Amino acid sequence: MATHTASAHGGREGAEGRPAPTFQDVIMSLQRYWADQGCVILQPYDNEVGAGTNAPATTLRSLGPDTWRTAYVQGCRRPTDGRYGENPNRTQFYYQFQVLMKPSPDNIQDLYLGSLRAIGIDVDAHDVRFVEDDWESPTLGAWGLGWEVWIDGMEVTQFTYFQQVGGFECNPVPVEIAYGLERLTMYIQGVDSMFDIVWSRGADGVVFTYGDVYLENERQYSRYNFEVADTDFLFQEFNDREAECLRTLEANLPLPAYDSVLKCCHAFNLLDARGVISATERMAYILRVRTLAKACCASYMEHVVGIAPAEEGEAAASAAGKEEGRE
Repeated sequence: MATHTASAHGGREGAEGRPAPTFQDVIMSLQRYWADQGCVILQPYDNEVGAGTNAPATTLRSLGPDTWRTAYVQGCRRPTDGRYGENPNRTQFYYQFQVLMKPSPDNIQDLYLGSLRAIGIDVDAHDVRFVEDDWESPTLGAWGLGWEVWIDGMEVTQFTYFQQVGGFECNPVPVEIAYGLERLTMYIQGVDSMFDIVWSRGADGVVFTYGDVYLENERQYSRYNFEVADTDFLFQEFNDREAECLRTLEANLPLPAYDSVLKCCHAFNLLDARGVISATERMAYILRVRTLAKACCASYMEHVVGIAPAEEGEAAASAAGKEEGRE
C-alpha cells in the first residue's frame, strides 16, 4: 500500500505559521462548536447510509413538535461514485458532518459562519456565497428549501430548511447543515486530492494522510461494488428486508423498522452499481423504498410523537378550511 506523507505536499499554514488543521482537528472543532450551541453530539449511526440526512437522528427526529438539536459525523456510502481510488475528488465512501436544529434558530446563518471561523476560515477574507439549491429525497418522500454554500468557488456545505419528511409536514421547521468534510479540509489545507489530506499529525511528527487510512478501502470496495457483489443475493436481501420492515411495523416498532429501510437502500445502491437495474425497474425500486420510509414515518408519528396519521390529515383539512374562511 502506498504511503502518503505531509512532506510530499505543502498545504496552507494556519494562524501564526502553524500547520493547517488536520482532518480530525476539523471534526473535533466542529463538535466542540456545535456542542457549545446546545447540540447533542452523537456518534456515527451503525448502519449503511447514503448521506448523513438518512440517519434516524435527522430523518425521524425532524418529525413532531419537540425541540431537537444534534450534530454528528456520518460515514456515507455511495457505491456508484467509486473510482478505484484513482479520482482525487470522487469516492464511494466519504464523511459528512451533520447538524440538525429544530426549530431553526433565527440566527442560524450567523451560527454557521461562526462554525467556519471555529475551524480556521476567515469568512471576511474569502468569498462565501449561499447559492439557492432546493433539496429533495425521492426515497424518503422528503424535500426542503435550501442553499449550497460555496467558499472561493468550492461547494463545502448544504444548508436546508426541511418542509416535509416521509410525507409529513415539518412543524416546526428544522434546519439541516451538512458539511462535506473532505472538501472542506481540502480547502483548508490547500491540497488538490482528498487522499493528500493530513488526517492526523502526532507530537512526534508522525503524519497519517487520508490515503494512508482509506486509499486501499477505495480500491477494494470499488471492485466489490462494480464487479464482485452477488446480485442474486442483493435482490433477495432487498425483498427480505422489505418484508422484515413491514413485519416490524406491524409490531409498532418504527425505529428498528427504519433500519430495514436503510438496508433496502444500500442493497438497491449496490444493484445499481452492478448495472443490473433498468431505468423502469429503478423507479419501481425507489417507489418501494419510499413506501417503506413513509410507513416508518407514519408509525413514528403515531407511536413516538403521539399524532396518528388520521389526526394529521384531519388537522390539515381543518387548517385548509380556516384558510378558505379568511378569503
